[in-house]
Amino acid sequence: MRIDPIEFEIFKNLFVSVAEEMGVTLCRTGFSPNIKERLDYSCAIYDADGNTIAQGDHMPVHLGAMPLSVRAAIDHVAMAPGDVVILNDPFRGGTHLPDITLVSPVFLGRGGAPAFYVANRAHHSDVGGMSPGSMPLAREVYQEGLIIPPIRLVRRGQIDQDVLALILANVRTPDEREGDLTAQLAANNVADARLREIVDKYGRRRVATYATAAQDYTERVLRSAIRAIPDGDYAFEDTLDGDGFSDRPIRIAVRIRIHGDGATVDYTGSDPQTDGGVNANYAITLSATLYAFRCLIDEDTLYNSGISRPIEVIAPAGSIVNAQRPAAVAGGNVETSQRITDVMFGALAKALPERIPAASQGTMNNVTLGGTDPRDGRRFAYYETIGGGMGGRNGLPGISGVHTHMSNTRNTPVEAIEHYLPTRIRRYGLREGSGGAGRYPGGEGIIREYEMLCDTSVTVLSERRERPPYGAQGGDPGGCGRNTVIRADGREETVGSKVQLRLGAGDRLRIETPGGGGFGAA
Repeated sequence: MRIDPIEFEIFKNLFVSVAEEMGVTLCRTGFSPNIKERLDYSCAIYDADGNTIAQGDHMPVHLGAMPLSVRAAIDHVAMAPGDVVILNDPFRGGTHLPDITLVSPVFLGRGGAPAFYVANRAHHSDVGGMSPGSMPLAREVYQEGLIIPPIRLVRRGQIDQDVLALILANVRTPDEREGDLTAQLAANNVADARLREIVDKYGRRRVATYATAAQDYTERVLRSAIRAIPDGDYAFEDTLDGDGFSDRPIRIAVRIRIHGDGATVDYTGSDPQTDGGVNANYAITLSATLYAFRCLIDEDTLYNSGISRPIEVIAPAGSIVNAQRPAAVAGGNVETSQRITDVMFGALAKALPERIPAASQGTMNNVTLGGTDPRDGRRFAYYETIGGGMGGRNGLPGISGVHTHMSNTRNTPVEAIEHYLPTRIRRYGLREGSGGAGRYPGGEGIIREYEMLCDTSVTVLSERRERPPYGAQGGDPGGCGRNTVIRADGREETVGSKVQLRLGAGDRLRIETPGGGGFGAA
């Protein structure tokens, strides 16, 4: 079938509009602030083989990994019309346990195989485990929460109440979890309806042809971008502050080999997986790698399976970038993914020095709060990430106080936090002087200070507290972050990048996030 360029553009936007409408549905019907305020979710549509057609402008760390979860669902469950598969297993395409994925087949007509699949992934504020918020300092994945293999949550249009009851019995906030899960179901139902409408209007053959064409086009565009990079090997390495149990720096090393219109990305030389929860599984490493290459494309191109075709990723099993069960992985998704991105850009900067920016803050500054709300006696569990400084770029300074790279969530408004939690935000603003100096300076980090109004369990997973975000082309590094506990009696204590705390009423936690590196000599 001939591909018409105008019609191709129409279909490209039709496909992405389905994923975006899924996201809007999830946002508007979600129960938790993490979903309806921070937008910590991702949505995408897939073809009959499980290849990505289009995804929404959501979370990069989710979207690059989610195809592996879709593949796991297809391989392990024979889906019938009306079925929905649920999973969060980090070793079957998941990222970490709080990220729960729902996969639905889209059948057209009677019988046969699915014509499409739709999926969304949302971060749930609690999935059990050893601490509220399910982001603990753990030594194995079993301590981090409930592990869900690919199983049916919905059978032929009816929620399996036994499966739902089992999940809700293992979390601290079951009402909120049920609300967020039903919001995820609603998002998939919307995508099912929209794809049927598109097929009814244009015909199945035409829709399938343009879905394939969109993937092929993305591949061609990326191959063109890779072809513009000089052939050769480009290496870089950086470290994590530690794993929460040891302050020993953890090395992540990469070597990118450019050969014509293809690339081999080799993480051999990275440290072995650790006792703590900063281990990244292969899905996370793949996601961060593909994200870095996607950033080289200037055109408005769909992020789909075509992006992975020119790239071979080598990540040794048992390493920090391809951890094996039963490694703890809660921080690998949020922190190690950022460092993988940093080393990717550090290596690419050697080939494209004028195009690649300085390092951004390199962390998501994860804060989880949990306890019993004295206002109503109900359990609460809350999770958020905090923005920081973006690295300076050739021609532009870095942006201040934003989420960068593998995170793409919003700020949770102060009013929402104080309404939802027995917590007061005492201070929230930019951290002046934290951006690296340069011709184009790095963006400033953020200061966010929480005051606890009751006994609260707190977990902080952060990075760049010991080693700053690097500058580029002679620019200075950004400022390191800092975590401080201020007791009710005024005593202050600087705490580590990864720490579990018990704070009482009147105690405060101050998070100062890193600034971005500067670009070019000042």
